[in-house]
Parts: sequence; structure tokens; C-alpha cells
Amino acid sequence: MRILGIDPGLARLGWAVIEFPDPSPETTAYGSLATSAAEPLPRRLKAIHDALARVIAEHRPEAAAIEEIFFAANVKTAVSMAQARGVAILSLANAGVEFFEYSPLQIKQAVVGYGRASKEQVQLMVRHLLGLRITPKSDHATDALAAALCHAASLKRRRLIGEALGGELRRNPGK
Repeated sequence: MRILGIDPGLARLGWAVIEFPDPSPETTAYGSLATSAAEPLPRRLKAIHDALARVIAEHRPEAAAIEEIFFAANVKTAVSMAQARGVAILSLANAGVEFFEYSPLQIKQAVVGYGRASKEQVQLMVRHLLGLRITPKSDHATDALAAALCHAASLKRRRLIGEALGGELRRNPGK
């Protein structure tokens, strides 16, 4: 399965595409998009939409994982992130890509095993899990890779639960 991870942001948005075959995930592509605060908001949002539309068209993900907005002390920051996140969701919807939302805590838990992991711990585990020789230059691309890995881990858990329940149902059909 091809999974697109998105770390939403107005100033910088990270994206990453991974393949999730058994036994382990592989990186297809990743990057980030920067928009200038000097540009009007509509242009910045359109740039995000257009860039994600190109990524989706080129890589054709089967699913997407997008990071939920975390608590921001600055309301203006939270609103701008929400706008960028909304454009990302619209880009996915326009392309018919099913998306899944994960909190930063869930992403860190899935990738590192600890929901309060540091940025450095997430970077280290992303590199390890994907077999990358270097850490991506953009923290946002790393966060997008982590979101995609979180969804891959969720899929793996769902498959294991389904197999366990399916096997149990077949062994005990009368119960």
C-alpha cells in the first residue's frame, strides 16, 4: 500500500510517500513546501493545494495520514495551521484519497513507542525504520514520514486483530 503522510503548516508543509509491503515500509519520496509570509493568504493556500495535487497525481497514494493540530499557545498560529490542514484535506478529497488523522502523541507512540518523545528521537526512529542513510533536512518532511509510518503501524495492527478475530471465529463457529 502506498501511504502519503502530511505534516500540515502554512509556513512549511511536509509530505512523504512510503510503500508498505511486508515485512517493512520503504520510502518513495518526501519533501516540504515553504510559503512566504509576504504573499497573500489565498496565494499561499493555493500553492499548498497545487503542490499536494502534484504529489498526489505523481505518486497516487492509496491512503493518507495527516497530523492533527496540536494545542498552540498562539491562536494565530493555530488558525493558520488549520487553514493549511483544510487545504490538504481538500486536496486529498478532490483526488479521492481516503485520509486518516493522528495526533502528535499517536504518531510518536507508533514510531518511537513513547508519546512524549523528542524531535531527535522521532528523527532517529524514522531513519532506522525506513533505512535512510541521512535524516531529511526538513523537520516537516521527517514529521510527514512519521505520520505515514504511524498509519502503516495502524494498518498492521488492524490486520493482526482481524486475523486473530477471524481465526477465533473459525475455531469457535457456535460462539
